Amino acid sequence: MEMMTARQTEILAIARNLGRVVVEDLASRFNVTPQTIRKDLNELCDRRLLQRVHGGAVAGSGIENLGYEARRLIAQEEKRSIGQRAAQLVPDNSSLFINIGTTTEEVARALQGRSGLVVITNNINVANLLRPEPHIEVIVAGGVVRRSDGGIVGEAAIDFFNQFMVDFAVVGASAIDETGALLDFDYREVRVSQAIMANARHVILVADRSKLERTAPVRIGHISQIHTFVTDALPSERLGRICRESGVRVEEVFPERAAEPADQE
Repeated sequence: MEMMTARQTEILAIARNLGRVVVEDLASRFNVTPQTIRKDLNELCDRRLLQRVHGGAVAGSGIENLGYEARRLIAQEEKRSIGQRAAQLVPDNSSLFINIGTTTEEVARALQGRSGLVVITNNINVANLLRPEPHIEVIVAGGVVRRSDGGIVGEAAIDFFNQFMVDFAVVGASAIDETGALLDFDYREVRVSQAIMANARHVILVADRSKLERTAPVRIGHISQIHTFVTDALPSERLGRICRESGVRVEEVFPERAAEPADQE
């Protein structure tokens, strides 16, 4: 295989630093055509150094997830809007689980200022966001805190969540297959997510459209186990049909984006 060009080396460094690169931004930065950048990205993806997503690429693979801080930088506007919409679905004076994820954290951020909530979480970042709120009770799962993302996983966390039956669960996923499979990277985290879903009356999945363009090796469950799916846009006709047939309510915060043409490879 040929060596990477200097431009490809720099593109890879940018992607690893920011978590994601965008075709138009790179074309402007390097003063080349978008087609040239797409060719660079495709070659980097062929080497399994990057993973293609709509409009660009991310520095992840189907085996290992991106770093948590890098994931915060991806689809920030979309995650914020998804979080705000999901929070609107949770009424005051209710109980809910919130699991690990940058999008679920945006839901917690949007719940600030609310009243009468009991929030049960294995996400230290969520606990820190809601801890100062005078009218929200925060309960945190016990166990070892992962330095990488502030998540608490393991058998103790599973046993902890199995003690409750709450009104809502807010969950994320690292990838969503067109067949409706919900996927993640860490088997221990998946088992906690399964316990969270099993012990809630209404499950809300929060995930932006880039999750439909990724893959991950561990199955959390199926979209049919979800009651409401909040996303920025759902461009996949197949997944949309599965949601309708399964009775899953889909909330799109930017529905017009579902009609955007896919980036030309």
